Amino acid sequence: MTLQVPSGPRHSFRFGLPPSLGSETARERAERLAAFLQRALGKLVEVNVAPSYETLAKDLLSGRADAAWAPPFVCARMEAMGVRVVVRGVRRGMSSYRAALVCRAGAGLSLDRLKGTTAAWVDRDSVAGYLLPTAYLKAQGLEPTRAFFAQHFTGSYRGVLEAVLDGKADVASVFCPPASTGLTYSTGVEDVLGAGAGRRFELIAYTDEAPNDGVPVAMGLPPELVQTLETSLLGLQSSPEGVALLKDIFNADRFEAAPRMGYRALYRVALASL
Repeated sequence: MTLQVPSGPRHSFRFGLPPSLGSETARERAERLAAFLQRALGKLVEVNVAPSYETLAKDLLSGRADAAWAPPFVCARMEAMGVRVVVRGVRRGMSSYRAALVCRAGAGLSLDRLKGTTAAWVDRDSVAGYLLPTAYLKAQGLEPTRAFFAQHFTGSYRGVLEAVLDGKADVASVFCPPASTGLTYSTGVEDVLGAGAGRRFELIAYTDEAPNDGVPVAMGLPPELVQTLETSLLGLQSSPEGVALLKDIFNADRFEAAPRMGYRALYRVALASL
């Protein structure tokens, strides 16, 4: 994958969204985000939903996207190639999260009973939906390719959780708040499926934590445009429209400035999951 720095004048601003919460939901909300960014940046804005995390990364690196809402591993890949991540999400006062391995309520699965089951994952570049749980399983002496009868990628958290509920998979992984919040896997499940859905699942294990998702910007963007984007995202929490966008699109309470190279530690997780 090579980095291409766009040249020439830009007549529109292109913002990419990941497929992790379901493409239909993301497309329905993309128009609201486009309207906000268009007013904030003073430019025509296009918001597109990538079919995969890999496509999201390629779009940013090739210049087909100017900025994106990207999961942590994509942010780590971008930083390694010199791309700046301007802001990252804050949820419940925390800038990190963990993953929870879950099964259907009543299934009674545990780490020592996973052999021969089927796992549903989000995407190979999804931190909570694949990288953290598979790294955790390997650290426990469970090689996923040998422990599971089959592994499927659905492209979204809704997809993996519904696969478990429908009996198409036994195990899935979902993002959830860090342990310091006192909140459990149910919070992540209900963020995806709605209130009360947490009781339809039970916990197998929690993983280590990772930095929250962030917004990387393409190389070659004018510094003043990057600054306007950063300021606009940091100010979302100050208006009802912004609060709604934070909740519905970014699953965050607010944004904070991202520390330089704040995602590099994720390469250890990525390598452990290969």
